[in-house]
Amino acid sequence: MRLLGRAVPVLVLLGGLLGAPGAQAAPPEPMVAQGKDWQVQAVPEGARVTLQLAKPLPVRDALPILAADGVPIGVARQSPDQRVLSLLSPDKGLLKAKKIELVQPGQASAKGVSGDTTDAEWLKAPQGPPLAVDPGAPGSYGVRTAEYDLGEQAVYLPGLERKAEVLGKVYTPVGATGKRPLVVFLHGRHQVCYGGRLVLGIRPWPCAADEKPIPSYRGYDGPAKALASHGYQVVSISANAVNANDAATYDAGAQARAELILHHLDLWKRWSTTGGGPFGRAYVGKIDLTNIGLMGHSRGGEGVARAAALNADRGGAYGVRAVLPLAPTDFARATVPGVAMSVILPYCDGDVSDLQGQKFFDDTRYSVTGDAAPLSTVTVLGTNHNFFNTEWTPGQSEAPSSDDWFDTGSGPCSPKSASRLTAVEQQAVGTAYIAGFFRLQLGRETALLPLLDGTNSHPKSAGKAVVRVVAQAAAATRRDLQRFDQELPAGAVSGAASARVCAGAAGPDGCVTTDEPWNSPHWVSAAFVPEARTTAVTKLSWTGRSGVLKVDVPAAQRDVRRYAALSFRAAPDPAGVPKSDLTVRVVDGRGRSASIAVSAVSDALLRLPGSPGTGLPKNLLRTVRIPTASLQAVDLRDVRSIELRTDRLDSGAVFLSDLSFSTPSLGRSAPTTLPELSASSVRGTVQEGDEGTQTVNVAVTLSRPSNRPVTVHAESTGDTAKTVADLTFAPGETRKQLPLTVTGNPRDSFDHFYVSLVLATPREAQLANSFGTVKVADDDPTPTMTINSATASERDGVLTFPATLSAPSDVYVYASGTVDDGTATIRQDYTVPGDPGTDPPNRFVFALFQPGQTTTELTIALTDDTTPEPTETLTVTLTDAERADIALPTTLTGTITDDD
Repeated sequence: MRLLGRAVPVLVLLGGLLGAPGAQAAPPEPMVAQGKDWQVQAVPEGARVTLQLAKPLPVRDALPILAADGVPIGVARQSPDQRVLSLLSPDKGLLKAKKIELVQPGQASAKGVSGDTTDAEWLKAPQGPPLAVDPGAPGSYGVRTAEYDLGEQAVYLPGLERKAEVLGKVYTPVGATGKRPLVVFLHGRHQVCYGGRLVLGIRPWPCAADEKPIPSYRGYDGPAKALASHGYQVVSISANAVNANDAATYDAGAQARAELILHHLDLWKRWSTTGGGPFGRAYVGKIDLTNIGLMGHSRGGEGVARAAALNADRGGAYGVRAVLPLAPTDFARATVPGVAMSVILPYCDGDVSDLQGQKFFDDTRYSVTGDAAPLSTVTVLGTNHNFFNTEWTPGQSEAPSSDDWFDTGSGPCSPKSASRLTAVEQQAVGTAYIAGFFRLQLGRETALLPLLDGTNSHPKSAGKAVVRVVAQAAAATRRDLQRFDQELPAGAVSGAASARVCAGAAGPDGCVTTDEPWNSPHWVSAAFVPEARTTAVTKLSWTGRSGVLKVDVPAAQRDVRRYAALSFRAAPDPAGVPKSDLTVRVVDGRGRSASIAVSAVSDALLRLPGSPGTGLPKNLLRTVRIPTASLQAVDLRDVRSIELRTDRLDSGAVFLSDLSFSTPSLGRSAPTTLPELSASSVRGTVQEGDEGTQTVNVAVTLSRPSNRPVTVHAESTGDTAKTVADLTFAPGETRKQLPLTVTGNPRDSFDHFYVSLVLATPREAQLANSFGTVKVADDDPTPTMTINSATASERDGVLTFPATLSAPSDVYVYASGTVDDGTATIRQDYTVPGDPGTDPPNRFVFALFQPGQTTTELTIALTDDTTPEPTETLTVTLTDAERADIALPTTLTGTITDDD
């Protein structure tokens, strides 16, 4: 997928990444596969796949994914009218496809059917012991709110290549003295404007004169006020300009969001030291810039993760010590080492439905030896994507909003289900965990440790919510025994059991077999680096009760008295029984042992609720935690082995990961000083050319030599020859080069586009510039567009204005304008596509050429009445065009003849 590398002046492209389909595609050959709303065309490079949608795809955080015969084939580009999805694939096998469909997470063909035997059990699932301190309860300080607005285009963001608004809502603890920790909230990707005339869902930034910006930044009053009432300074910032333009960026806006956060921190540095701006000296000496937390919702989650890395790259100018991605996207598999992190995963997320944010935890947990920062994930059953933000919640929002979960039937995420939380209940649990995390990590309130240490202690304000926390303690208070990501030693598995390492949701090494990959957050591929290996685990299978998986404890690690618990992550095989079980047996040097059933301490081996076809149930590893205090029969000074025994069921299969002894702790969190990995951007511009290929080398560098091997995955994006590599920098090595291929052809494309090299999943290093780019100039002439006037009878039902291009293009080409009454009257004699039936009527018209097309139509529906009428006319005035030469304005006449 090649990402659009320049701004589109007329229309903002929303609802997914609109990438230039590639400068290498030759004129399409005859279509070789088609359905009612899809087609596959043969091109020299493979296949061009196109899907026509019945209605525009809503603006959302996830990227649209196309599938062929149920198998996902890649992230799709979206047309300017949001109704057409397309991608170019090198897989010629797609020419035999029987069905192309949108399988964006949350768009599964749900039937709303429940009935899994585990659903009822989750309704009565234990919530965990009560938490002594309720982080959702108000504190002793009053809260004063204010807003600052420095303009809609107040700061230039290099990652966006344009200006953005600087707007924030401030929550201040009244009467608090001294410097206060600062927490910054960043909302996710949402529609940016509302009201005014509907224009096919397309919204530019700034908003039109008859529209209002959607105040997404005001949607987090609950956690913001909870924190401020306990003495924290909170700022929630607006990112509408990023949302309106991130389809035109190479990284879906992550860098721009990070730059926006750091710009706001720069402002608060000034306002809290020298004063000025909208607050004068009100905050001088009152902000602790060495103790900062960041919360990002959805694409904002990727933004705060990137902001932590960007801050470290800039020398750790700010003390970012805690990062909370809320229902986040993770398109590029970044890591967040050195900084305390908790990822909140809403089980009923209908937008980022694959819960891809789980990979922030998975990829970070062993990324740096001796990492002192704790990590956790918080899975909340019954919660969706939108309702954590009141401005995205029906009945609470200023602008129109909706429930993102698509299933209105009887499933566990349906609004009709007893397990689904109301919006108010969801916001309460969000407040508890967001406020609790920052109070724990920035305020060092140890009484809140049980909230996030894996014991699943339940805060009172979370109400009936069922929450499952998976935690990894800081390295200093953790003893890793077996990660289960490599083949086990010979003899480790005996009896009627077998074990293999798996990673991914398909293929010979895959963990599960499914046509719904978003069911398995650990193993679903990432949009920008689909070839990067996902979390490796051990799959333990058995056919009898004699199976044993034994982990021997090395002599130097046998004294475990200092640790509070033995734990591991586990999940049942979705192809097996809904309820599985194992016995954990701990053996000491004298042969004494203690045995505990997994089911007695955890529901990790109980399948999560939901039925296939709805994106559920999720296959998520959860915590099995056995307090060492319960191992009274064992000498904790001399633990020799841990056994997982299959003596409780005749057959089964489970996934295993991360066996360790640990003690919860606050750990230490600060901006990292690790060596930094960067992919270079090639200076200047590469001319595309009319034929052949060019190889451009992109350097991958390490900022300084490391005394440990440094590894990183590298993968190219763009419709080019694929570059995939797993790089290892030996101690002392700091530079490698990888080739990117630019293919020339004589077809028009965007004037400039980018081929990118993406760095992902680093080990023993921090990512600095994780995207390296090659800027390519298209040198082909822009085609000429011709649109002619039209004549039709009422009985034809449609007035068709034929449009042609002088040559095919590799990009979406379109013209737009308005229709005006002549002697024909809108809604009486004709209607315009996309008219929602509100006043005033929509008069916006649109003609779109898909990539490779040279003919299309601009259509207006006609009303066939029984009243004799004279011949009538209307006028179409084309005022805007993109990627084509056409004289503007162009006036067309539509003539309607009567059939009565």
